[in-house]
Amino acid sequence: MAVNWADRISAFSLSPSRFLSGTTAEAFLAELLRELRDDKASFSVKVLLSSPLCEYPTLLCPSDAVGEETALELMSVFAQCPPRYVQFRCHLLLDLTSVLVCTSCVSSCSRASQDFLDLLLQISQDTSDLHCDGALHSLRATACDCLWELEACSPGLLSQHIELFSGLRQQQTSRFHQAYAGLHTLVLRNAVYKLTQETGAGAEKLKALLGGNTSVAWEADQDSGLTNNKNSTIPSFILGPMGMVPTLQTGSDCKELRSVLSSLLEESYLLTPLCQAALLHRLTEVVAMVPGVPPAIFRAQLLRLLGTSKVCLLHSTLLMKCAFTDSLFSAEDEAFILKRLVVLSQHPLLSTPEKLFYMDCILHFPENRPISCGDSDETLPVLLTPQLASALVPTVFNDSATMLARLNLLSLVYLEEGEEGEGEGEEGRGLAYLYEHLTALLHIVENGGSRETIVTFFRAAFLFLLNFYHMEHYSNSLIEKVCKLYLHHTQLAPHIISLADQTQDRLSESNWAVQLLKALQRVITEAPLAQLTLQDLRWHLKMLARVAEEGKIPQHSTLGFLSSVITPSSSSLCVSGDWRLGNSVLGVCRRLLVHPSLDSLLIPLADILQHLTCCYGDTDIQDHARLYYTILTTLSREKLAGVLAQGTAEGGRQVTKRSLSCIMAESEGLTSMLTIHQMEKAIFNVVEHWNPTELFSIRLHFNLTDDHYEELDDISVPCLIRERPSPVVKLRLKPRRPYPTTLHASTIFTTQDGLSWHSILPDIHVAFQQDFMPVPAPPAWGQGSKLNLFERLWDEFCSESGDCATSLFCCQLKETALISLVKKNFLPYLVSDSSSKEEFKVLIFLPPQYHMLLKIKFKEDAVHFDIATDNWQLLPHISSYLLIITSSQEDTYS
Repeated sequence: MAVNWADRISAFSLSPSRFLSGTTAEAFLAELLRELRDDKASFSVKVLLSSPLCEYPTLLCPSDAVGEETALELMSVFAQCPPRYVQFRCHLLLDLTSVLVCTSCVSSCSRASQDFLDLLLQISQDTSDLHCDGALHSLRATACDCLWELEACSPGLLSQHIELFSGLRQQQTSRFHQAYAGLHTLVLRNAVYKLTQETGAGAEKLKALLGGNTSVAWEADQDSGLTNNKNSTIPSFILGPMGMVPTLQTGSDCKELRSVLSSLLEESYLLTPLCQAALLHRLTEVVAMVPGVPPAIFRAQLLRLLGTSKVCLLHSTLLMKCAFTDSLFSAEDEAFILKRLVVLSQHPLLSTPEKLFYMDCILHFPENRPISCGDSDETLPVLLTPQLASALVPTVFNDSATMLARLNLLSLVYLEEGEEGEGEGEEGRGLAYLYEHLTALLHIVENGGSRETIVTFFRAAFLFLLNFYHMEHYSNSLIEKVCKLYLHHTQLAPHIISLADQTQDRLSESNWAVQLLKALQRVITEAPLAQLTLQDLRWHLKMLARVAEEGKIPQHSTLGFLSSVITPSSSSLCVSGDWRLGNSVLGVCRRLLVHPSLDSLLIPLADILQHLTCCYGDTDIQDHARLYYTILTTLSREKLAGVLAQGTAEGGRQVTKRSLSCIMAESEGLTSMLTIHQMEKAIFNVVEHWNPTELFSIRLHFNLTDDHYEELDDISVPCLIRERPSPVVKLRLKPRRPYPTTLHASTIFTTQDGLSWHSILPDIHVAFQQDFMPVPAPPAWGQGSKLNLFERLWDEFCSESGDCATSLFCCQLKETALISLVKKNFLPYLVSDSSSKEEFKVLIFLPPQYHMLLKIKFKEDAVHFDIATDNWQLLPHISSYLLIITSSQEDTYS
C-alpha cells in the first residue's frame, strides 16, 4: 500500500510532538532518507519530503553524529539528482545548511561540512548558467544564500576566500552582483574582527588574508579559533560605547584593504537600499576596527547619503556619524543632518511611523562632541534650539502617537527654560504653549472626547509632570483643572488614580500625587449630597479608597462623607442595600483600618461599621462590617496591622495585588487570613521544624475508621511554645466493642503571622490491651470477694452457653520469666494470691460489658494460659495479645 506522504508531512508539520508519539524521530528520519533515495518517487514528492529536515533539523537530528550521517546521505542524493530538477536541488542545499548549522557540525569542523562547503563554492563559481534558462540561476543564488548563512553562524569560516568573492563580485553584471557583494562584505567584516582577537596580528596577516584563495583550511581555522566556537556570532559594536571597539593595528600600510573598500563603496549605488544599508553598516565596522584606514574613505558617499529619502540609508548615515563623529562629519554636516531630521519629522508626505522614527533619531542624535555620556537616556543635541524645534510643536490635530512624541521632545527643549523664560519673547512662550496645549486637550475631554483622546490627555499630563512637576504655578493649576474635570466626569476616576500612581512611582521626591488626592478628597466631601447620583457615589468611593491609602492625608472628612451617605436622614442612596455599593463603602473602611492616624479615627469609624452591621440591607455586607467592627474593637494596633496590612510602601501607601475578586472589599491579605491553608507535613514535624516557635488556638479533630467506639469530641489546646513543656492531651474513648482500632487525626492551628493552617497528624492506633480495666466492684470488696466472683464467672463461661467461650494458649517460658510477665502486664487485674506461684488468676473487665478470665500455670514443659470470656469474638484478639507479650518475654530471657 502506497504511503500518502502529503498527509504524513502535513500531520508532522501541524504537531511534530503528536506525530512522533506514534513513532520515533530516528524511524521517521530513516523513512524520509529512504524515500529521497528511491528513484521511483517523483521529484515533487521529494521536494515535500525535504521540508521537515529544513524546518525541524534538531528534532530529527538530535546529535552531531546523526546530523553528520544525515548530511552525507543528502549530499549523496544531491549528487545523483539530475541537473534539470533545479527546485529539488535547491531544497537539498537548504536542508543541508539547516542540518549542519543546527547540529553544530559546521562549528565542529566535520568532514561533511567540509565537503558541503566545497560543493557550495563550486556552485557559486559555476557561470555556465549565464546562457541557459533563467531557472538554473536559482541554484547559484541558493548557494550564495547558504554560504551567507554559514558565515553568519560561524564567523570566519570563509575568511580564506575573500579574494574569490571579490573576483566573483566584480565579474557579475547580473542580479548575482548584489548577492556576492553582500557575501563579500560579511566575510570581510568577520575576517577583520577575528584578526583583532588574535595576538600579534597586523598588516602582514591582513594582507595575506585579503590575497588568499585556498581550499577550506580547516586545520588552520581550528588553530586560530575561527570556527570552533558554537556561540561565535558577532554583535554590532557601533551601537555600543565606541571605546569597546576592537582594533587591528596595521599602521598606514593598508592599501589593499583601502582598495577593497573603495571598490565596494563605488559599486554600492547599484544595490537596493536595504542591501546598501547592510553594506555600509559592515564597512563602517571594518573601518572602525582598522585605524589605518581613514574614515574619509566614506566622504564620496556622504553627498548621496545626506540627501537620501530612504529610512534605512539615513540610519546607516547616523551609524557612521556615531562611529566617526568629527573625523568624518563637519559641524556644517551635523547641523544639516539635524535640520533635515526636524524637517522629516513633520513632513506631510511621510507616514506616522517614519516621522516617529526621525523624532527618535533626534532624541538619540550622535553629536560630534556630546556633552552627555548616557547610552540610553533621551538627550537633546546642543544644536536643537527652541527656535529650530518650534516646527515640531504639538497640536490637537496630531494623531495620538505623534502628539505625545512631540510633547516629549518639546518638553525636553523647554526644560531648561523654566519659569525664567516666561515673558521673554517668543522663545519664552514655549513652556506656556505646552501647558496651553495640555489645557486644550483637557477641554476636549471635558466636552466629551473619545477614549483615545482621554488616554492621550492623561499620558500627556504625565509627560508634562515628569519634566515640570517642580514648577508650582503649572502643577497646582493642573491639580485644580483635574479636580474640576473629575466633578463633571466621575467615570474618569480610574485614569486619575493611574496618573497619581504612576507619578508617585516615577517622582518619589515630589508630593504632587498626594496634593492631587487631597484636593480630590476635598471636592468630593464638600459636594452637596442632594446632587449626588448613585453612579457618582460609586466612583467617589473608589477615589476615596485610593485617598485612604495615603498616610499623610487626614481622613476625618472622608469619615464624615461616609457617615452622611449611609445615614437615611442625610441620603437615601444606601437604603436599597445594594451589595456593590456596600462593598465600596467597606473598601474605604478597610483602608482606614490600617491608616497611621487610626487612633483619632477609631470612634467615628466604629460608628460607621456598627451602623452598617445593624442597618444595611444586605446580609453579606452586615457580616463583613461586623467582622471589621470586631477586629477594630478587639485587636491591638499591631495585630490589626498584621491581619489587614499586607505590606505598605514608603510614605504609607498600601500595596495591593490585583485579583479576579477585586470587587470584594477584602484584600488578598484578609482573604488569606480567613482561609485555612493546607500543610504538607504532619504537625509533629511542624512542631520540630516550623520556623515560628509558637502555635496558637490548636484544635485537634479525630475521625473513627469503624464503629467500635463512640464519636470523639474535638480537643482544644490554647498554645504550643517550643521553650515551654508541651501540654499533655488525654484522649478518652468510649468503646462499643473492645476491639483494636485506628483513629485518623488532624489539627487546625494559627501561627505567629496570623495565618490558619490545617495539618494531618499521624494515625493513632488503639491496642487491644488499652481497653483493659479492673472489674467494677464495691470499694468494700476484698481479694477474697474478687476471687469468689472469678470462680463463679469461670464456671459460667466454661458452660459455653450463649456467646461464652474457652480457649487455651501455650508457650515456653521459664518460671522467672512468667513471674515477670504477670507482674508487668496483669498485676492490676490479679485476683489470686500474688505469692502463690502455682497458678495465677486474672480477671479483666472489657467495657462496655465483657470479661476476660485467665488461669496461668505450669504444666509439664509449657506454660498454659486457660482463657474464658463471655464474647467469643474476643478470642483472636486475646490470642494475638498473649502471643505479643510472651514473645517479648522470651526475647528478654533468651
